[in-house]
Amino acid sequence: MKSLFLSGLFISIFCTFSFGQNKTDASLFMRSDSLQTNIIQDESGDIYKTIGHHGPAVENEWMAARIYFNNRATSIDIYNKQKKGLELKKALWYPGVKEQKKGLGADYYKVGATVGLGGVRLWDGEKELMLAPVSNRIAKVKKEGNFSQMEMISKDVPYKGKKIDILVRVTAYSGLREMKVEAFAFSEDDVQFVTGINYFDGQTVLNEEDRIITWGLHPEDVAAESVQVGAAVVINPEDFEKTVDDGKQHLFVSKPCKYISTWVTSTIEKDKKLGTLENFKAYVSKL
Repeated sequence: MKSLFLSGLFISIFCTFSFGQNKTDASLFMRSDSLQTNIIQDESGDIYKTIGHHGPAVENEWMAARIYFNNRATSIDIYNKQKKGLELKKALWYPGVKEQKKGLGADYYKVGATVGLGGVRLWDGEKELMLAPVSNRIAKVKKEGNFSQMEMISKDVPYKGKKIDILVRVTAYSGLREMKVEAFAFSEDDVQFVTGINYFDGQTVLNEEDRIITWGLHPEDVAAESVQVGAAVVINPEDFEKTVDDGKQHLFVSKPCKYISTWVTSTIEKDKKLGTLENFKAYVSKL
């Protein structure tokens, strides 16, 4: 991440915290009662079908992100908006066709079995590893000051003959289109993380040393219409040792460590400011 962006980030955070309204939100609930809460845990590690929007979620004015509460935990999915504003607790990720036609966003992004946009897994030296099985999986959300945040903690994940705990955190900041993704390893030894971005046939993929941008249609079937989606993940190349393309996703493999961070952002063609590949690319190039 360039120093200019970091300076802008801190200025934006300070100004929002000092003078502005928190234009982010978080959501976490069970489908059985729909009551918002700040923590949900389950020893099976998989309550994908019973937890609201399949896991914790956060939003800024332009997009929302969620982490799946299952063995694909820490795959990150994106909900894109047609207009600026907070709508996660109204839309609950799956607004109806009439609601979408009235201006609510939709789940245009397709993750499948991949990391999605900036999701985090482990690397065993040859391949990516899911964060499973676990002795417990814990989802947390909070909203305070100038940001909203979600966390997924996976306990006792098998890794190279030991069991370790992995925390993945996604933070949405007021006034920023980008979200920060962080991964922490609670272990005696360093680990290798893997993150990245998925893609589909027909999409434009722009691959650079410190970022990857995708643009095009996702084979999604829950939105009222097909809409072109732009997505980008930005990394610090010094934190990673190689890249891997498995035909469905571009992956960055980290150097041995206990912490990594990246930035992710997304838009759709309905965005009046960034709704073309050229405009989106120009924006991401400044990050």
